Amino acid sequence: MKALDRKLLRDLRHLGGQILTIALVVACGVASFVALRGNYASLELARTTYYERYGFAAAFASLERAPRSLLADIEAIPGVARAEGRIVEGVLVPLEPGVRPISGRVVSVPPHGASLNRVDLRQGRLLEPGRNDEILLLEGFALARGIEPGHRLPIVLNGRRREMRVVGLVASPEYVFAVAPGDLAADPTRFAVMWMGEEAVAAAFAMEGAFNDVAVTLQPGASERAVLHELDLRLEPYGGLGAYPRARQPSNYMVSGELTQLRSMSSVVPAIFLAVAALLLNLVLSRLVLLQRGEIAALKALGYHSGEIGLHFAKLVVLIALAGAGLGAAAGAWLGAAMTELYQHYFKFPNLEFRFDLSSAIGSLLVTLLASGIGTFAAVRGVLRLAPAEAMQAPPPARYTRSWLDRLELGRLVGTAPQMVLRELRRRPLRTLLSSVAIASSVGLTVVGGFYYDATEELVRTQFFDVMREDVTVTLTGPRPERAVRELGHLPGVLRAEGRRELPVRFRAGHRFRDGVVIGYPEDAELRALRDKNGRAVSIPPGGLVLTDKLAELLGLEVGDRLTLELREGSRAHEEVTLSGLVDESFGLQGHMHLTALSQLVRQEPLVSSVLLQVDPAHSRELHRRLTDLPAVAAVGSRDELLQRFREQSAGMILVFTLIITFFAVTITFGVVYNNARVALSQRSRDLASLRVLGFTRAEVSAMLLGEMGVQVLLAIPLGLFFGRGLVWALGTTMDPETYRLPLLVTVRSYAFATLVTLIASLLSALVVRRKLDSLDLIAVLKTRE
Repeated sequence: MKALDRKLLRDLRHLGGQILTIALVVACGVASFVALRGNYASLELARTTYYERYGFAAAFASLERAPRSLLADIEAIPGVARAEGRIVEGVLVPLEPGVRPISGRVVSVPPHGASLNRVDLRQGRLLEPGRNDEILLLEGFALARGIEPGHRLPIVLNGRRREMRVVGLVASPEYVFAVAPGDLAADPTRFAVMWMGEEAVAAAFAMEGAFNDVAVTLQPGASERAVLHELDLRLEPYGGLGAYPRARQPSNYMVSGELTQLRSMSSVVPAIFLAVAALLLNLVLSRLVLLQRGEIAALKALGYHSGEIGLHFAKLVVLIALAGAGLGAAAGAWLGAAMTELYQHYFKFPNLEFRFDLSSAIGSLLVTLLASGIGTFAAVRGVLRLAPAEAMQAPPPARYTRSWLDRLELGRLVGTAPQMVLRELRRRPLRTLLSSVAIASSVGLTVVGGFYYDATEELVRTQFFDVMREDVTVTLTGPRPERAVRELGHLPGVLRAEGRRELPVRFRAGHRFRDGVVIGYPEDAELRALRDKNGRAVSIPPGGLVLTDKLAELLGLEVGDRLTLELREGSRAHEEVTLSGLVDESFGLQGHMHLTALSQLVRQEPLVSSVLLQVDPAHSRELHRRLTDLPAVAAVGSRDELLQRFREQSAGMILVFTLIITFFAVTITFGVVYNNARVALSQRSRDLASLRVLGFTRAEVSAMLLGEMGVQVLLAIPLGLFFGRGLVWALGTTMDPETYRLPLLVTVRSYAFATLVTLIASLLSALVVRRKLDSLDLIAVLKTRE
């Protein structure tokens, strides 16, 4: 073994603790990069291959009813490759008597199978032509309910109850993320999607020779926007509700939103860790080079070339980085697989598996090596430029001047130890600043972990308690006269009933537009509250329109501006209205009007499409039993069940994310504080030993050394809290504002938690260094030659 390699092994043993902490920081950076980037690549690959394999359509449109002969006209649109019509209707699944019926959806299947949006058979067999009592059932619902092929399922089709036989369990590119219309969270136990023969569905809903939903694929190079516009024109006479591209399809929309967040986080979080790792490597290696100044001079005097010596220190950097990268790659693979398992509960891609991205691990390692190598090279080059005789001498002492503390003669007030701490910090301001910034990054990450909890709790408080005051939401099969509200109000246990009309529209302001709904409320509405961003109640002016503030922002509107409502029901006219106010809402993009004003727009009598009920819990079972028997009821929703489902889905992700972020933050703080203290101890061991000989106690000497670290931590905490707030804002911009909007809220509790985690990590590292300081061999240190 070469002499320099033996020296390398001695350095590794000597720097054991410091190397371990640096390697852990590198490992955190590599692990986060591998896990996040790997999940992004795995989810994207699963989506792309699954969509291609099962013919996921490029555009969709719903309508009231059109003859199948219209499909030829749709396929004649320039850019359309294929069009397929089908029947899609809402159903109820009364699995248990006296329990709220399950919402469902039935999709027709042509006799010879669909060519677009094909199902992926997971168990059982496909439908047989002419067997009108058979269905295929979405696998997620079947597994959640313990349903297998051969079981019979009760279904309410257009008000008529039928017993259907499940012959197969399937997955579908349309329902990778299956959520019932109007629900805020996916629940596989409460939303059943089924596929039934076209003849049976048409007979049940009187749709023979017709369709109410169309899916199309596009030719290569076709203009998506032009095709959608032409599709809208073709479907307008048949009650078209607005064509939309694959990007706006509900299931794919959720997957795309998650991919956007993964891509952003896979850039921000690893960058913080790798930057801190590079800083620590530069700090430790630069100090090591300066401490070994005499040894380097001796090596040069013995004939070693500068390149050999530089390569020796480069090997040390590479070994530390490789150790961290190896540990990080293994941890990242485990963490990535765990994250993928969580995603499998939300996104039902049968081919979703975590794929380790070796290029990501290698790329993060190279970035770390490059950043740390630059700093190490600068330090080594400075020593190698000196002649051996000059390098063997101790470096000349730095020139110091009196500080403002000295000039004000405040030393008597602060004491000797604090005065020495402040002088040392002033002499090395860059190291103090960089160390504080590194610790601040860990504080900021912990703040981000707390943000998700704070924001979710605030969303729950406002949405489920301040806004939603009903107990049950009854969705009707279509717009009904207001007497439906009175009829539901007389059911057992109903304390109050309020009808609403959800009117599909296209909001248009100039060249900007968004599809959504306008909700019409009775003038005495109490069960849904509208509030502005300050939490104040907003009343709807007579004849006025109130918009979600995010929708107004997307359309470039302010209060008082005019916009056009392109109605999708009733008169289907294009009505120009004035924006009368803004409301703050967490979900969706919608407008709000009085029911009478909305009815005048569509030129119809007041109709309702859903009814909000306030219910006596003692009569809940009887109420749900009665609702199941009503043919006009399409779905029944419960606020309490929705809240429970929302908490269950968010709690697991938030807990895992917070624990991971906290561990990463502790690693950064411990690594920075510990390495700074060890470097300072190695540089000032002779000075500290001299103070001990002069009568200073261990506590006083420790205060001088660790006081510097304490100041760095205290400077880092407010900077980190501010940095965390900025990270929260940056992550908020990656969330799709058209689906849901988490309030950018960080509470005092999260700031306190981030501060506490930082202080505990700093204290632990200080205790480790204190043990090293207490075991300092005074005689050996004082014998050290200059």
